[in-house]
Amino acid sequence: MKFGIIKERKNPPDRRVVFTPEELVRLQSEHSEAKIKVETSDIRVFSDEQYADLGIEVTADLSDCDVLFGVKEVPVDALIPNKKYFFFSHTIKKQSYNRKLLQAILNKNIELYDHETIVDANNKRLIGFGRYAGIVGAYNGFRAFGIKYDLFTLAKAETLSGKDELIARLKRQTLPNIKIVLTGYGKVGMGAKEILDGMKIKQVAIEDFLSKQYSEPVYTQIDVLDYNKRIDGSISTKSDFYKNPQEYTSDFGRFSKVADIFMAGHFHGNGAPDILTREMLQAADNKIQVVADISCDVDGPIACTLKASTIAEPFFGYLPSEHIEVSYTHPASIMVMSVDNLPCELPKDASEGFGEMFMKHVIPAFFNGDKDGILGRAKMTENEKLTPRFAYLQEYVDEKQEILISK
Repeated sequence: MKFGIIKERKNPPDRRVVFTPEELVRLQSEHSEAKIKVETSDIRVFSDEQYADLGIEVTADLSDCDVLFGVKEVPVDALIPNKKYFFFSHTIKKQSYNRKLLQAILNKNIELYDHETIVDANNKRLIGFGRYAGIVGAYNGFRAFGIKYDLFTLAKAETLSGKDELIARLKRQTLPNIKIVLTGYGKVGMGAKEILDGMKIKQVAIEDFLSKQYSEPVYTQIDVLDYNKRIDGSISTKSDFYKNPQEYTSDFGRFSKVADIFMAGHFHGNGAPDILTREMLQAADNKIQVVADISCDVDGPIACTLKASTIAEPFFGYLPSEHIEVSYTHPASIMVMSVDNLPCELPKDASEGFGEMFMKHVIPAFFNGDKDGILGRAKMTENEKLTPRFAYLQEYVDEKQEILISK
């Protein structure tokens, strides 16, 4: 089995990589039958020399590799036919901008394993960059707060060495007695919590957060039943919420009346009610002035997330009265951070964490006959066809082809 680490070719450039040099050495030591090559790259956070110095072959030609690992989408013209590929394809939600990519994968007889489709028997994702999105997103939330109120100026996360330095910079700042509400208990939410706890910000119970005044900054972390309630007023359960989301409405208004910063680290399922609505933001008693939408669902459950912002320009203003984007210096605006590729700002930390997860959950499947079904569940395409698990994408694949033919 010969593995290849591909060069990232998508723009803007992404410096992350699936495996660090040290992780590849570990892979080779634990699976001596594995052969590894790394495609030369001048943008990767780990240099060619760092791989070569540890005995890993660096080359411009990966055509003899069986399995190719990347992070972001591979441009169509760079796809090598008849290979197995692992990368974030951004096709499983029928994203129109990557339809041609999935068509090309099928036409070139490529077996695609999207990182998002690597799940356990209970359909729980096993790998991802969510933790690092949460870490950087929380940091950026405080950057926004400091800028909005002219209290302090923090360096961009991408200029710092990693999580520890982010926390060190944050701990130097003096915060007023603000309240921060954090949604989500998944990898994103817990990543944001690492920052809050690292800063020694006090976590308080929900009822205390809603009713008490504090002389120091505090935060509360909330789950779906804390910010959603049944429309008919009956007792709510998580299983009922996930089964009947249409029977619920947002109860987040009680938080928007007392919180200064909202850090959104939740997962928002199809059919679930909007969380922070236009009406809440327009309300006279709305207190939220900074929204760090780490989850970044554009035109989704957070009304002020009008667009995905960028690492270069992470902040914009939202004018509740008109539901439009304005400069974040506008005196009536709410400051929004909605960068959709936050882990790119911590490429070293993110790559190290991702590689560890990949080694634990995926690599063994190549050498144990996939006894836990990891590869079987993740495989999207085979023999120029979608696998049964992903057959729902057939109409998505065919749609553009029909349009192209008609032209």
